[in-house]
Amino acid sequence: MNKKINISSFLIPLILAAGIIGGIFIGRNLSTGRLSPEEEKIRMVMNLIRDQYVDEVDTDSLLDMAIPEMLASLDPHSVYIPASELEATNDDLESSFGGVGVMFQVLNDTVNVIEVVAGGPAEKVGLLPGDMILEADGKKLSGAGASTDAVFSTLRGKEGTKVKVQVKRSSAKKPLSFEITRGQIPSNSVDAVYMIDDKTGYLKVSKFARNTYKEFFDALADLRAQGATRYVVDLRGNSGGFMDQAIYMANEFLPEGRTIVYTKGRTKENETFAVSDGTGSFLDAELTVLTNEYSASASEIFAGAIQDNDRGLVIGRRTFGKGLVQNQIALPDSSAIRLTVARYYTPSGRSIQKEYQRGKDGKYELDIVDRYNHGEFYSQDSIRLDKTKLFHTVNGREVYGGGGIMPDIFVPEDTTQYTSYYIDAANQGLIQKFAREMADTYRPMMKGAKTVEAMERVIPRDNALLTAFVTYAARHGLPARWYYINKSRGLLTNQIKAMLARDLVGYDAFIEILNQTDPAVEQALSSLREGKSGVNLKPSKH
Repeated sequence: MNKKINISSFLIPLILAAGIIGGIFIGRNLSTGRLSPEEEKIRMVMNLIRDQYVDEVDTDSLLDMAIPEMLASLDPHSVYIPASELEATNDDLESSFGGVGVMFQVLNDTVNVIEVVAGGPAEKVGLLPGDMILEADGKKLSGAGASTDAVFSTLRGKEGTKVKVQVKRSSAKKPLSFEITRGQIPSNSVDAVYMIDDKTGYLKVSKFARNTYKEFFDALADLRAQGATRYVVDLRGNSGGFMDQAIYMANEFLPEGRTIVYTKGRTKENETFAVSDGTGSFLDAELTVLTNEYSASASEIFAGAIQDNDRGLVIGRRTFGKGLVQNQIALPDSSAIRLTVARYYTPSGRSIQKEYQRGKDGKYELDIVDRYNHGEFYSQDSIRLDKTKLFHTVNGREVYGGGGIMPDIFVPEDTTQYTSYYIDAANQGLIQKFAREMADTYRPMMKGAKTVEAMERVIPRDNALLTAFVTYAARHGLPARWYYINKSRGLLTNQIKAMLARDLVGYDAFIEILNQTDPAVEQALSSLREGKSGVNLKPSKH
C-alpha cells in the first residue's frame, strides 16, 4: 500500500526530503554488518590487487575510477561524488559563493552549461545555456580534463578576480572567448517579479533552492497587493532543485485532496504520494506556466501538477524529461553516491522521465540537440508524440506521456529576426559590452530614478540607439551589413534596451523589456485575458 502524504504534514519524509538537481532524497549513512557474497567478492579483488599486483596501486584511486563506471551502467543520473567535490556540488542550492554563475554537467567528457545564473557574471558577458566550456585560464576542461573538480577549481574564486574561458557554441563556427569577472553568486531563485498589466503578475523562477517557496509566496503576495488576480509563472530554463519546494508551490493553487506528484520504486519506502491540503492562498487565481526544453525535474513536477489538475495552462515547449529520484548516500570517506531509487509520476500517471538505455547512452545526452535538429523547437508537428501513452487530466483533457511535460499551447522558438549579423554580435558579446558603456553615460541623468520609464526618457530613441550600436560594433571588428541589421532591427533594439535596463534599473526591468516581444509571454497573457486559464479547465483535445 503506497503512503499518502498531506502537504501540511511537515514531518513526512518525502516533504522534508531535499531534492538536489532532479529530486534527490537525502539518505542515511551506509550501515555495516555481515558482508554479502557480492561485497566479499569486491573486497577480495581489492585485496588481491593491493597485495599481489605487479605494480603498487592506490586502491582508493582505483575505487574512485570504478564506482562511477558502475553507476553509469545503471542510468544517466546515478553518480558518484568524491569527497573533494561534495560541498561544492551542493553549494549552488545552499548559499552564496564566489564564481562566474553557471550550473553545469559533465557529459561525454564535455562540460555542458545547463543554466546561467540570472544577473551573474557569466550572464553579463553573454554565456548561454548549451555552451560547452573547453578551457578556463588555459586549462583544458574537455576530454581527460573534463571533471567537476577541475571546473570548480578554475571557475570559482575570489570576488573581483578574472577568468578567461573558451566555449563552443552551436551557432558559432569557431570557439568563443569570454573574460569573466568573478562575483558573489546569490542564492535567490525568483529572479523577476512585476505587473504585466493591472491584473496580471509575472514571476520568473530560475531554480528550486531551499528558500524558493518563501520567495515565491512573498512575490505572489506582493503582486496581489498591486492588484494581480492572475499570474504567469515562468519556469523556462529552470533545471530543477529541491522537489519539496515545487510541492509547496503547487499546493498554493490546488484545492484539497489533489495529487501533486507521486513516486514509484522497487521498495515500498520509495513509493509515496504528495497531496494538497487546500490551505493555499491562491486557490481562485488564474494561472499559466511557461516551460521549454531546459525546464527539468522540480519544474516538471510543478507544471505537471497544474496541468493534470486542470488548474491552468502550460505554454511553451516540451520540458526536459528528468523524472528519476536520487537518494544521496554518504560513504565512509565523506564521498557520496546519488543512487536512483524511484521515478516521478504526474497526477494523471505520466512518468516524467524520458526514455533511456541502461549504460552510457550517447543519445540521452544529445537529446536536446536531436530535438533541435528534428525541428521540435520550431514546429509542433515535428514533436515525436507517442500516442500509445495517452492519459487524461482531472476533467478529461488528453495529455501524453513519453517523457517531459507537453505544453497545452505550443509556442515555437522565435528566430524570425535571427541573422548572421545578430548571431555574430551576440556571440562576440558586443550587445552586452555596448550596453555597459552606454549605462555609464546615462546613469547620472536618471537622478536615482529606478524605473523603465525614467530610463526611456534619457536614452536615445530606437533608431539612434541602433545606429550607435552599429557604429560601436564596427569599431570592434563587426562590419555594418544594413540588410541584415534591418531584418534584426526589433531584436537588436529590444536586447540593447534590456541590457541597459539591467544595469540602470535592475534585473526585473531587464526581463520586463525582453518579455515585451516574447511570444510565449504574449500567448500566456492572451490566454489569461480570454479566460482560458481559469480554475478547472474544461475537457478538450489539444
